[in-house]
Amino acid sequence: MSYSPFSESQDFHVFAQQYQSAYPDDVLRVSQALDDGQDVTALVQELEARGRRPMLWCDAVAGSRAPLVTNVFACRERIARLFGTDVGSLHEHYQRRANAPVAPQVLSQGPVTEHVLEDMDVDLERMPMIRHFDSDRGPYITNAIIVATDPVTGVSNMSYHRSMRHARAALATSLHSRGHLWRMYQQCREAGRPLPVAMVVGAHPLFMLAASARLPFGVDERAVAGGLFGAPLQLIQTPRYGIGVPAAAEFVLEGRLDPEAHAQEGPFGEFSGYSSDRSTNTVFHVDSMLSRTDPWLVDVVGGATAEHLNLARLPREAEMFEKLKARFPSVTRLHYPTSGTHFHCYVSLRASRPGEARQVLLGLMGWDPYLKTVIAVDDDVDVTRDSDVLWALATHFQPHRDLFMVDGLPGSPLDPSSTADGTTSRLALDATRGEHFHGVRARVAAASVARAAALLDGI
Repeated sequence: MSYSPFSESQDFHVFAQQYQSAYPDDVLRVSQALDDGQDVTALVQELEARGRRPMLWCDAVAGSRAPLVTNVFACRERIARLFGTDVGSLHEHYQRRANAPVAPQVLSQGPVTEHVLEDMDVDLERMPMIRHFDSDRGPYITNAIIVATDPVTGVSNMSYHRSMRHARAALATSLHSRGHLWRMYQQCREAGRPLPVAMVVGAHPLFMLAASARLPFGVDERAVAGGLFGAPLQLIQTPRYGIGVPAAAEFVLEGRLDPEAHAQEGPFGEFSGYSSDRSTNTVFHVDSMLSRTDPWLVDVVGGATAEHLNLARLPREAEMFEKLKARFPSVTRLHYPTSGTHFHCYVSLRASRPGEARQVLLGLMGWDPYLKTVIAVDDDVDVTRDSDVLWALATHFQPHRDLFMVDGLPGSPLDPSSTADGTTSRLALDATRGEHFHGVRARVAAASVARAAALLDGI
C-alpha cells in the first residue's frame, strides 16, 4: 500500500510546511493582522465565492496568540494528496487504511509536553479561540477532539465537540446524545463520578480524519489513525489521568466532565447553516493544560462550509460506499453535496435489474441516520456536480412513479426542521433512466472535444 510523503511525520507543523513547499498555489498566507476572528470566516467565504479553497494560514488573528491555520479540509484534492491518490479513488484509499488499524505507540514525551500547566496555573485565557460567526455566543474551539476511556471496557473513543470558555479553568461543551462519549458520560453520571477526558486541539490532518470515523462502540479511533498513517500513532499520556493523546499535538486540555453541573453553551454556527442552541450544556473542568512551546491554532471553519462538511462526510461517504458496493456491485460512485449539508446524498449505478436503484436508496436511508433526501442516477452522470444530478432529475424522473418516503426515523438533532423528538422523514428519488427509457443523449465527438481544448490552450 503506497503512502503520501505528507503522512511520514505526525507533526502538523511539518505537514503544513511540506505542503506549502509542494503546492504553494494551494496555500494562502495572510501576514496582515486580522482584527476579528470572523474575518477568518469571511475570508474563507469570499474565497469560496471566487471558486478558491486554499489552506489558509494567518499569522495574527485577534483572539489567538498563536498563528492560525484553517480550511485544511475544504478541498477534496488536498485531502486526496494526504493519501497519495486522486479524488476518484479517495473513498477506496481511506476505507482500505481505516480497515487496517495499527495499535498506537506510547512515548515518554513529545512536542506537546514542552509546556505543562496544572491546577491553579491553568488559565483558559491562554487558550486561543475565535468567534466564527456574529451569532455565536462567544469565541469557540471548533477543532476540539475529546479522548475518553470507557470505564467498563477500558477502550478509548475520540469525537468532536464544540467548546467555549466558561471560567478560568472550565469549558462549556455539547456532547452528542447518541454518541459513544455520551454513553460513557451517562455511566459515570449514574455512578455519581466525573468522566476523565482529554481534549486535543490541533494535530495532523490524518488524526483529525480518524476522529471523524464512525465506528462500532469499543473500537479505538486512535488505531484507525495508525492505519491512515501506516504507522503507530505516537502518543504521550496526560499527567493526571494517563489518557493517550498525540505526542505532536498543538494543545491538550486534560480534566473531567462534570456529572451534575451545566453551563449555557450555544448558539453556534452549525453545519446546517443555522446557529444552533441545541446543547447538552456540559461542563468540562480543566486540570492540566499541555502545549508546544510554539503552538498553532489549527482551526476548523464552522457553519455549512466545505471544510466543516468534508471533515465529517469523507469517512461517512467511504463507509457508505463500501457497504453499498459490497451488496450492490453495480454502484459506481457516491457523493454528499455541500449544497445538502449532511442531509443529501447522490449515488450512481449501472443497474442490472429493475428495482435495483430502489434497493440502493433504501440501503442508504437505513444506514445513515443523517440523510433526508437520496437521489439515484445512472453511472454516466457526475454525482459531484449538482447541475448534472438536477439534469438527470429533470429528464429521467416522474414523481408519480419514481419517489417514495419513509417517516418516523431518527435524524440529526441539529436539523432545524426535525421534530421535537429528533425524528425525520426521508425521501428517495430514482432518477435513473429505467429499462423502458427512450432517448439518445446528445454528444460531441471526442476528436472535436480534443481539438477545442487544444485551441483554447493556445489562446
